[in-house]
Amino acid sequence: MAASPAREPDKPAVADYVHAMTHHEQPPFSPAELERYARHIVLPEIGGPGQQALKRARVLVVGAGGLGAPVLQYLAAAGIGTLGIVDDDTVSLSNLQRQVIHDTASLGTAKVDSAERAISAVNPHVAVVKHRLRLDAANAPELIAGYDIVADGSDNFDTRYAVADACAAVGKALVHGAVGRFDGSVTVLKPFEQAPDGGPNPTYRDLFPEPPPADMVPSCAQAGVLGALTGVIGTLLAMEVIKLAAGVGEPLVGRILLYDALAARFDTMRYRARPA
Repeated sequence: MAASPAREPDKPAVADYVHAMTHHEQPPFSPAELERYARHIVLPEIGGPGQQALKRARVLVVGAGGLGAPVLQYLAAAGIGTLGIVDDDTVSLSNLQRQVIHDTASLGTAKVDSAERAISAVNPHVAVVKHRLRLDAANAPELIAGYDIVADGSDNFDTRYAVADACAAVGKALVHGAVGRFDGSVTVLKPFEQAPDGGPNPTYRDLFPEPPPADMVPSCAQAGVLGALTGVIGTLLAMEVIKLAAGVGEPLVGRILLYDALAARFDTMRYRARPA
């Protein structure tokens, strides 16, 4: 995209927004925020109301690793008002090939602290809540209840099932992503809402009834992962969170988006709730 004369076309839309807000309610954005989010505000699908919704949103990101890094960066840049970060790990050198929210100076520090610094550098208007712990079935419901949307970038099935079960139980939308060596997937889960056919939306356990045997799914350290792949899938996760928070578009509910990096191919598969 060319550098520009780009700011000029934004001014009328932003000015219209400021005028409208001034005549109805106190505008929630400072002049600096209006300029920061100008490219969102000129989008008819987002506009001032959508950007307000992003600012009001509380999003919990599970994992500040390969997937969580781009999710946190793009949600911070988009103006999500509160970002919660769950991670109990510290930054290691092998993380830096893909976990782009961290840097060499952060080696040995808690990932939640490193991520907070990076988010503040991107957007000082975002409130960060750090949860330096390992999320499990016992603590997930209470933790998740304090947020509107959850983005799960965890790397193990125990955490994924705990997050999904808790989100279903407390009625919170879940944006779920996973990656392999050269492939990844994204879906959105809202099993507490009705599907278009009148039945319930599917759960994570409808998609994956039970975890695979431990020896069938090698860890990232064992199998490897292409660093840029986590950026592709993480950015798609952020996009789904933004759609949910702003109330635009069609989230991936009942659909799973599959990405094959080596073939440069996206496929979408539909899935349904299993009969009771």
